[in-house]
Amino acid sequence: MSVAIVTGASRGLGRALAAELAGQGWSVVVSGRDAGALPDPADSPGVVALAGDVRHARHRAALVAAARRLGGLDLLVNNAAVLGAEPLVPLAEQSPAGFRLALEVNLVAPLALVQEALPLLRVSPLGAVLNLSSAAAVETYATWGAYGATKAGLDLLSGVLAVEEPELRVWWADPGSMATRMMASAEPDAALDALPTPEEVAPLLLRLVAERPPSGRYTAGDLAV
Repeated sequence: MSVAIVTGASRGLGRALAAELAGQGWSVVVSGRDAGALPDPADSPGVVALAGDVRHARHRAALVAAARRLGGLDLLVNNAAVLGAEPLVPLAEQSPAGFRLALEVNLVAPLALVQEALPLLRVSPLGAVLNLSSAAAVETYATWGAYGATKAGLDLLSGVLAVEEPELRVWWADPGSMATRMMASAEPDAALDALPTPEEVAPLLLRLVAERPPSGRYTAGDLAV
């Protein structure tokens, strides 16, 4: 049975990705800071829920250890992220503390978790890393500068990882704007009703896992075609 780790799975896209994988028969180790919001394993067969913060080395080690107990690791999904300011603000008003937190969660922690997981991923014939990106990583949107900088950094790390680990698939994927609590926090005036839900986007992103295209950057729009 294939095994995945999905971070930021207490809500939004992470939760939808974990549910989609579990529905396809995967064993899924899910991570989130809110223990009460994580999927209940009693209601979600194949799901192992571990509450914790991906910034902490002990939590990252626990996630990989749980995957090892399930038989190994085939897919690591780095989805956990924070905005750095809620609602988003211009760079002139961005607090260094908020930016530092976004760097730790969105950039440092994914790299550290990849490092922890690499021994298992390297021995899997299906070893893959899916890092969640954003249009803000490649476009200059007002107020999205700090968050976008962390995602641009993650894109670059993903590309280098793909070069350094050619036996793995490494995808960095932009899901696009979605009707999520994060989007509501980022832009309180956004018309969420006009946006797709995470449950609609998750199957598109997981086409990467099913079809295993070359390592690279993808968007939900690309994958919908």
